[in-house]
Amino acid sequence: MWRAGRVLTWRLAGRLYSSKPPKPSSSSLSQSNYPLRPQAEKQRRRKEREGAILSSQRSTAEDNVKWSEKQRVEYTAQTPPGTKKDTSLPFPSSYSPDYVESSWYQWWEKEGLFSPEHHEKLSHAVDKTFSLCIPPPNVTGTLHLGHALTVAVEDALVRWRRMQGHRVLWVPGCDHAGIATQTVVERMLLREEGKRRQDFTREEFLQEVWKWKNTKGEEIYNQLRRLGASLDWSRACFTMDPGFSRAVTEAFVRLCDSGLIYRSEGLVNWSCALESAISDIEVDSKELSGPTMLSVPGYEHEVEFGTMLTFAYPVEGHDAEVMVSTTRPETMLGDMAVAVHPDDPRYQAVHGKQCRHPFTNRLLPIITDTMVDMELGTGAVKVTPAHDHTDFLLSQRHSLPRLTVIGGDGRMTPLCGHWLEGVKRFDARQIVLDALAERKLLRGKKDHAMTLPICSRSGDIIEPLLKKQWFVRCNEMAKKAIQAVEDGQLQIIPHFYTKTWKNWLSNISDWCISRQLWWGHQIPAYRVELPDSTDKQEEQWVWGRSEDEARQRAAVKCGVKPEDISLTQDPDVLDTWFSSALFPFAMLGWPQQTSDLQCFYPNSILETGSDLIFFWVARMVMLGTELTSQLPFKKVLLHSLVRDKHGRKMSKSLGNVIDPLDVIHGASLERLQEKVKVGNLEPREQVVAMEAQRKDFPKGIPQCGTDALRFALCSHKMQEDISLSISQVLSSRHFCNKMWQTLRFALGVLGDSTTPVEPLEETTTLNSMDRWVCSRLYSTIVQCEKSFEAYELHTVTSALYSFWVHSLCDVYLECVKPVLVHTDTEHSGRSRQVASSVLYHCVSVSLALLSPFMPFLTEELWQRLQPFRPGAAAQTSLCLQPYPCSSQLAHWHFPDEERDFPLVQEVVRVARSLRAQCGMTKEKTAMWAVCSSSQAQILLHFESAVWTLSRISNLHIYCPQGGEGVLSTPPPARSLVGVVDHTCQLHLHVQSEMRVSKQIVELTQRREKLVPKLEEFLCRVQSPHYLTKVPAHVRQQTDSKMSALQQELKNIEDQLKVLQGSQTTE
Repeated sequence: MWRAGRVLTWRLAGRLYSSKPPKPSSSSLSQSNYPLRPQAEKQRRRKEREGAILSSQRSTAEDNVKWSEKQRVEYTAQTPPGTKKDTSLPFPSSYSPDYVESSWYQWWEKEGLFSPEHHEKLSHAVDKTFSLCIPPPNVTGTLHLGHALTVAVEDALVRWRRMQGHRVLWVPGCDHAGIATQTVVERMLLREEGKRRQDFTREEFLQEVWKWKNTKGEEIYNQLRRLGASLDWSRACFTMDPGFSRAVTEAFVRLCDSGLIYRSEGLVNWSCALESAISDIEVDSKELSGPTMLSVPGYEHEVEFGTMLTFAYPVEGHDAEVMVSTTRPETMLGDMAVAVHPDDPRYQAVHGKQCRHPFTNRLLPIITDTMVDMELGTGAVKVTPAHDHTDFLLSQRHSLPRLTVIGGDGRMTPLCGHWLEGVKRFDARQIVLDALAERKLLRGKKDHAMTLPICSRSGDIIEPLLKKQWFVRCNEMAKKAIQAVEDGQLQIIPHFYTKTWKNWLSNISDWCISRQLWWGHQIPAYRVELPDSTDKQEEQWVWGRSEDEARQRAAVKCGVKPEDISLTQDPDVLDTWFSSALFPFAMLGWPQQTSDLQCFYPNSILETGSDLIFFWVARMVMLGTELTSQLPFKKVLLHSLVRDKHGRKMSKSLGNVIDPLDVIHGASLERLQEKVKVGNLEPREQVVAMEAQRKDFPKGIPQCGTDALRFALCSHKMQEDISLSISQVLSSRHFCNKMWQTLRFALGVLGDSTTPVEPLEETTTLNSMDRWVCSRLYSTIVQCEKSFEAYELHTVTSALYSFWVHSLCDVYLECVKPVLVHTDTEHSGRSRQVASSVLYHCVSVSLALLSPFMPFLTEELWQRLQPFRPGAAAQTSLCLQPYPCSSQLAHWHFPDEERDFPLVQEVVRVARSLRAQCGMTKEKTAMWAVCSSSQAQILLHFESAVWTLSRISNLHIYCPQGGEGVLSTPPPARSLVGVVDHTCQLHLHVQSEMRVSKQIVELTQRREKLVPKLEEFLCRVQSPHYLTKVPAHVRQQTDSKMSALQQELKNIEDQLKVLQGSQTTE
């Protein structure tokens, strides 16, 4: 199996090899002596994070989640499931996720809006398809924030393409999760019936698993529905369904026929507790800094790890010895040689000699190999081919025998002798050490930092064992996968993953696909027994789509009659990742040439987490290309990991996983802590996890809703790990409320209007603010189009948030409120009609733009707008509306207004700052703008906006160099002064002479507060290890804060200079 993001290190558990060994088995993961520097750095960082969590320091103000419980409003109308929600009910005064997210999904699903067959009903349908599969979650699991991120990203893309008129298919699926499911059911049967798996026949046990699956299997699908995923549930695919199972059998048979699957003896990751080989993804790596006592399944007492033992092998026929070191002394019963570097001067005299094994009396050759690192340990290496991946490679190079001394049940084998036979491996460890000490061969014990591989399902320590298994030959398929990327046939986004792709696939080894389980796809291979066969004869195997086909194959192969052959099917099952690798085409009916397969294969895109690039993505590409002669998809979009606010990867083993449903519905601190307590955490990890919760969520997690969670997740760059804090999701909920209140205002305006809304194409703007906001909407659509095509969803969400909050609400609505609420003259009536139409279209178009990210809220608000819709009736649902297109709004593009308006915004900002400094609240006063003639023209063009937004009674514009149409006189003395830029100053006329002096004092005090803050940041940035030790996202935040401080200090200095100058002239 494959392990993402890890390069195995070549001194495994006391075997000290150089940095350039032969290519390892990709299934390897043993008790490794990884390089101390990276490991020590990992440990240091982890301890720092834990120390910060456990310290008495409170979280900083910016990290605390400040919130109060909002009133929950529920939708109480009698709406049968699948019936359209009643939006004619009174509009609640505030946003409530409970109210908004009720009923919509059941209606969408019943109407079949997520089915590609609905495409034919769209008036804007185009002859293009968009297809993808969801990375199938385990049937045993519950969703975590990593799943929520996947759903948020994929559903945004799916809904966008569907609104563009594409024929869209997004297939839901669920993985049978061999080991996880079998473990869950075994524990359930032991708890409820007191029975173990071995108390059942295989068929009886599988019936129990199916019974459990049929009871619990829908939970994961219901969670996906809760997240708003617009999946086509009529095509839901479970990897153990009959059709999918036929595809798995077909794939195995074809790959065997082509020589790409073979049976061989090799080392695998073995869980003695499960008595099965396991995949790399089911192996957790536990970092040990030194001696550590750990609980191991099947042992009454804890076992010590994190020590290095050194013992001596006597050299046969010489008064000499060779010392070797190991973290696993129990394996020395399987030692078959001692290896040294050919150039090591310490061992020149023993080249070709032999050592005598103290317990088996076996002679061990002293071999030379450049793999051995002379600088590490004693420079001599014990070679245990049957229990170490690298030693296995050495045995191949030097033709060494392989002796299995630990069995699949974790007990020592008869080959060890009567004194150890049947003894548990870690009990045998101490017995071996005592025996070595008795023979005076034990030379020392020291602390040793190491990485211990642990089975995530059972908690057992992984044991590399030599087993006959089925393997997939990967080398040639990997070359094709590399070539596909290099030729541009397969695009990986972000692009920097292409280097990782090539490096890993260039060093790939064969993939063990056998698993010693009952739950899963039983391998369709059969051992052949002939009437005259004996146990000593080499095994013969055949394969087939059925036992009858296998029998016919065996008859041809052996030259006998079919009825003379006895077949025994391999009891093992296939690795779960083997069936998952077939998902893009098996979900569409392969190997049958179904209409779905012809229409939707290859898939348009594969979106998943970057940690699955090897476990899943590479395997899909290799098997898909081999079995279908096509790449399974054209693009791979990878998102990064979700981390907690302390920068730690979210993991069950750390107890820091956040359930998305807790964010959606809210959860008390007590509920969060209870979840940690029932988890299988070590005591220290539990303490750290619970303390982190107390600091991060002192009042629990607020109810944020699905839309807010999805929007927050899509607001992060996909290239960077996401350190998600609940405050970010809460901010998105505030945005939801902003949208809600905007609609309340808009509906009030539209309801009071006596004239209908003008159609979009007929809405012609009159004043500068109408033109500006319409052009801002046009530019926002352009930005969305570009960023969606580039899969930069964070840019889309940023543009939409910016338009709705900063352009529509903060500026446009504030400017037009006086127009919309007064109808005194004929002119204002016309202005009100235009403003109402502009407001309607800005809101309606924005809701469509936001729909892929916030499906529930946008549907609720859009439906309430429909009574005011001009022209023909729309589609029944917003999710089927055409996605806004810039070409439709080209008549709303006014680049001059967009270019000029930032000056107005800066003038308003400075004017409001001046009002705040002198304590003005409701009163309005005159303001002078001393500026260039070009700036004067802009301010005159937007004069009404400056008046309204700056809250002034009059605007006087003065150009020292003169300007056409500018009639004002210089500003009066003793005005409050604000600096916009080097050519523009604002003078606020105030009656009190004290206010200029007061402003100078306040600005000076503000400067005195800001300077130490800036110096503190500069000191932090200039520290020696800032670039290497501080995470990138923290450095980015620091840079932003420094920039803001520097800009504010510059503005203060400019204002003080002007104010002090005015006092001097007086």
